[in-house]
Amino acid sequence: MRPISEFAYGGEVRPMPDPQSVDDDAWADYVFNRNGAAGVKQEWWCHTPSNTWFLVDRNTTTDEILRTYLLGENQCGEEAV
Repeated sequence: MRPISEFAYGGEVRPMPDPQSVDDDAWADYVFNRNGAAGVKQEWWCHTPSNTWFLVDRNTTTDEILRTYLLGENQCGEEAV
């Protein structure tokens, strides 16, 4: 088990709008507003000693980690095609 001090929270995974085609209000909403509802979230985390970014499915109500994986892996932990 790794100490929590080795990890940094990067935020909830959210689709980014195209900055070239979105209006200022929609861009401001993306930048400044977050979904604060409790439940299962897909989040970015970083293992700081190795600077490895990975995804976590985490229940924010119970703080239970449901799954961790690298970007591009499918649900079985295999590389996505």
